[in-house]
Amino acid sequence: MGGEFIVRIEDTDQTRNVENADEEQMKNLKWLGIQWDEGADIGGPYGPYRQMDRLDIYRKYIDQLLAEGKAYYCYATKEELDAEREEQIARGETPRISEKHRNVTPEQREQYEREGRVPSVHFKVPDDKVYVVNDLIRGQVTFETKEMGDFVICRPDGIPTYNFAVVIDDHLMEISHVIRGEEHLSNTPRQLMIYEALGWEPPQFAHLALILNQEGKKMSKRDESIIQFIEQYRELGFLPEAIVNFMVLLGWSPGGEEEIFAMEDIIKLFSLDRVSKSPAVFDTAKMNWMNNYYLKRQPLDLITDMCIPHLQKAGFIEETLSEEKRAWVREIVALYQEQMSYCAQIVPLAALFFLDEVVYDEEAKAVLKEPQLPEVLESFVKHLSALNEYNTDTIKAVLKEVQKETGHKGKALFMPVRVASTGQAHGRDLAVTLYLLGKDKVLERVKRVLTHGE
Repeated sequence: MGGEFIVRIEDTDQTRNVENADEEQMKNLKWLGIQWDEGADIGGPYGPYRQMDRLDIYRKYIDQLLAEGKAYYCYATKEELDAEREEQIARGETPRISEKHRNVTPEQREQYEREGRVPSVHFKVPDDKVYVVNDLIRGQVTFETKEMGDFVICRPDGIPTYNFAVVIDDHLMEISHVIRGEEHLSNTPRQLMIYEALGWEPPQFAHLALILNQEGKKMSKRDESIIQFIEQYRELGFLPEAIVNFMVLLGWSPGGEEEIFAMEDIIKLFSLDRVSKSPAVFDTAKMNWMNNYYLKRQPLDLITDMCIPHLQKAGFIEETLSEEKRAWVREIVALYQEQMSYCAQIVPLAALFFLDEVVYDEEAKAVLKEPQLPEVLESFVKHLSALNEYNTDTIKAVLKEVQKETGHKGKALFMPVRVASTGQAHGRDLAVTLYLLGKDKVLERVKRVLTHGE
């Protein structure tokens, strides 16, 4: 849209605030490569950008609505409102706030205050009126006020509610587009009422479809917060550009078959008319595929740096690596860079290089019973032991010698050597794998199979 992006901290619901959550949110956004023009951390011409720092601003407009008779003090206690709500539900009615305090007399108000009641401020919902939301994704959505009751715009503690605070902020910050999840669609008519009561032009609204998990259920921000979501994938070794690319395609399509987009391409291509009304499914397999695409194209040193903490956490390597040890780990990472969906996978993939005990998979156990195995392994041990120089070229030469001597080739030759050395029937390049395992370890493992079987 060619506009500016503001990060505003909406923290008026003090009961649900998590300490330092806003800082974590911003840290994760920065990691994703998402930058903003104004915000609580960098300031800007429309600050403060934290709602709890804007209470004086809200009070001015609350007082205006009270003075104009568009809002009123309600002295009902929480217990009274809760009891009323339960009665409405019991009668099969849609719960709505009682309007019995709309016209409290000065005498009643004095009595309530003598009782120590602290009022909340309720907005007077217009009678029998229809509000139309011209949603940029969903088209026209209508709401009738007869189905709504008056609603709270300021709590007894003087802190405004979400629906009131965002209207004031969006207007004063000159917000042009409010793009948010569809669960907020039901809030929109109440916000339109406040815009109308204050004589302001509302922004344009667009409500995005939900994201569902693979069971078709809503991904709840309560169950798995976005902070945990981003940190979870970051810790697993996902790349920020892959996450952004994947997320932007949940509910939006640029058209065509292309699925890989850099951030600058997304910014150029994005338009609300290609946002779907239907829920998107969070497909973990596709997320893994997309991250693999990006991982394969990254410099090996970067991926090595991302893999090392996982190997350290698994106890495979020490906290401080010598240059020689790091170079060896780098070559192991190079072996699996094409295969990994995320960097934490280096631990199970490369475990064979670090564990003393060989763990044989089921297919490998079957190979151990093949009749040519002793002959192949004995020849392999003989020729490998005779090597003075140990590298991938000399290892390949040894395998050729074994083929000549035994007459076995292809799987009949390579599978016994691979299984005895790694415990796996399949894997990456055999010569490179044997080289990185080291001559002594390979001979030890192969001899153990010849002597003991598994």
